[in-house]
Amino acid sequence: MNYRHSYHAGNHADVLKHALLRRLFELMQRKEAPLCYLDSHAGTAFYDLQGESAGKTGEFQDGIGRLWQRDDLPLWLGDFRAAVAAHNEDDSLRFYPGSPQFIADLLRPQDRMILSELHPDDAETLKQHFAYSDQVAVHQRDGYQLPKAFLPVAEKRALWLLDPPFEKTDDLQRCVSAVQIAIQRMRQTVIALWYPIKDQRLLREFYQQIADAGVPKALRVELNIRPVDNQLGLNGSGLILVNPPWPIWEELEQVLPWLSRTLAQSGEGSYRLDWLAGEP
Repeated sequence: MNYRHSYHAGNHADVLKHALLRRLFELMQRKEAPLCYLDSHAGTAFYDLQGESAGKTGEFQDGIGRLWQRDDLPLWLGDFRAAVAAHNEDDSLRFYPGSPQFIADLLRPQDRMILSELHPDDAETLKQHFAYSDQVAVHQRDGYQLPKAFLPVAEKRALWLLDPPFEKTDDLQRCVSAVQIAIQRMRQTVIALWYPIKDQRLLREFYQQIADAGVPKALRVELNIRPVDNQLGLNGSGLILVNPPWPIWEELEQVLPWLSRTLAQSGEGSYRLDWLAGEP
């Protein structure tokens, strides 16, 4: 609950997470049937990159900042940058959308969002920001409870971003349990589970738990901007995609090599793309 994403908005992990999240939602929108988006740790709708928090870290400069002036962005990375640019003026980079805003910009009349944020200030900011919309519901609650509270959804199709701050030592295990509950309650749920790449021992256990969780399909997507054994902290990030829509894995084969080269901060970047369960 102490975590504030404003310090890290627009960094390398956000680039991977949000660009991929937008693409997942777009692929699911190929069908006209309504779609429900759920966000476990929604944060706020916008972050001021010139504000005090972002200014202290400057992490966005090695994230969205490295894509801002490029003219060679592959596939949907260009659409992602355009989505950020739509909320800025005169080609300047000041405001970075949070995941709720990225998806809000894509909502069709038949779609809706369920947002969860435990921090009282951020939850209130979200409620005020989306007060105009009857397609958005904001709840101040523990995001891990979303599957029990809201699945199955009436739309019968859902994309869930499970994106904890990982402040506690048991967060990886809680993620596995939440994924299992979600699949038990609505097996076709598409889940994007974000995680930091730090402790390799804990991650090996996490991968095996996901593989044994009984999910229909699980695709591992990882981007490292430093060697994984580096002691500096966040060396990279990953997403486990449960029930990912085709052809996201084929598109990632083009996107990940480009991102690993462009966002690397120490030596060469690296990436991993493979199936933990149910390879097509």
